[in-house]
Amino acid sequence: MAEIRNYTINFGPQHPAAHGVLRLVLELAGEVVERADPHIGLLHRGTEKLAETRTWVQSVPYMDRLDYVSMMCNEHAYCMAIERLLGIEVPERAQYIRVMFDEITRILNHLMNIGTHGLDIGAMTMVLYTFREREDLMDAYEAVSGARMHAAYYRPGGVYRDLPDRMPKYEVNRFKNEKTVRELNAAREGSLLDFLEDFTERFSKCCDEYENLLSDNRIWKQRTVGIGVVSPEQALALGFTGPMLRGSGIAWDVRKKQPYEVYDKVDFDIPVGKNGDCYDRYLCRMEEMRQSNRIIRQCIDWLRKNPGPVITDNHKVAPPPREKMKANMEELIHHFKLFTEGIHVPAGEVYAAIEHPKGEFGVYAVSDGANKPYRLKMRAPGFAHLAAMDELSRGHMIADVVAIIGTMDIVFGEIDR
Repeated sequence: MAEIRNYTINFGPQHPAAHGVLRLVLELAGEVVERADPHIGLLHRGTEKLAETRTWVQSVPYMDRLDYVSMMCNEHAYCMAIERLLGIEVPERAQYIRVMFDEITRILNHLMNIGTHGLDIGAMTMVLYTFREREDLMDAYEAVSGARMHAAYYRPGGVYRDLPDRMPKYEVNRFKNEKTVRELNAAREGSLLDFLEDFTERFSKCCDEYENLLSDNRIWKQRTVGIGVVSPEQALALGFTGPMLRGSGIAWDVRKKQPYEVYDKVDFDIPVGKNGDCYDRYLCRMEEMRQSNRIIRQCIDWLRKNPGPVITDNHKVAPPPREKMKANMEELIHHFKLFTEGIHVPAGEVYAAIEHPKGEFGVYAVSDGANKPYRLKMRAPGFAHLAAMDELSRGHMIADVVAIIGTMDIVFGEIDR
């Protein structure tokens, strides 16, 4: 019998499943992984250090660029940290808007993950379906912030502005004829809330389509069932959060266990797995999208009935309304001081965490009383998950490494920050 040779190979960064910046050093016995050593450092955004040289508000757009699939969720944790240091209350309407957009972002994230995870391991059609729905939610991002990805919509004390009364519409061009434009604009005749309500009504049917494509697909199950199994004890010991933890059967969700904003006022369930494998984590994400859809419906109903301010009236934190500023010299001075110097945050330290689509995303901020952070540290969920790459992939085949990377749902902007 031929002797199995040992190899050491680089998996990535050029591999399509390695996100362009992940380098895995794999030690192999034939095609079986004996050791997986993740090397990061090919991106290194320096966000935490850059924040020390910018005012508190100027760093909000940097948050979008950490996990660039879950943009507003990153902003949320950062703004919460500032608000806790300042000791300010966020208006209830702004809290509902934040929760609604957090859940829109969760769906955006899981659609990207399920679509590209399928693509990584051979389900070529899946990504075409998921990107269809992502386009609608990107339009919602664009409607409130003007940007389809890097929104910079949240602010310390609330959100940048209230929800728009009308949606941007498609126009006829060389790529879209009149019939196509009419169909695309059918749900865009009303406000953003009307558009989102229409989306929530048809999204559960879209989820059924995804499940028809994948959930009982024998090739998908061969590639994911029994792969990357993590026991509940292992998941806790490795610092897993989010679907990586819940897939192993532990019902931990920051939204339920340590509620923030208005999560204690909305009704939703926490999906959990049984086997802790790639397939269970996929099922958790599928059910999470349905639960997010349920939360968005509740937020839409509340926001329709309850107008009000969307940012704090403390003008040392948020700019005054334009009409007040033009009529009052004191308000004008506040405006100039706020935009030139920024917010002076009281000295102290704080940790604020949210249930990010990938797990617990936390911001640890230290202030010395100046207008910029003394120190900023992010707790990125993907970092802990990637650190477990060796434990998850040992004993599996090279092809299974691709499935394990996909199930982690890693984005390097937050890992190598």
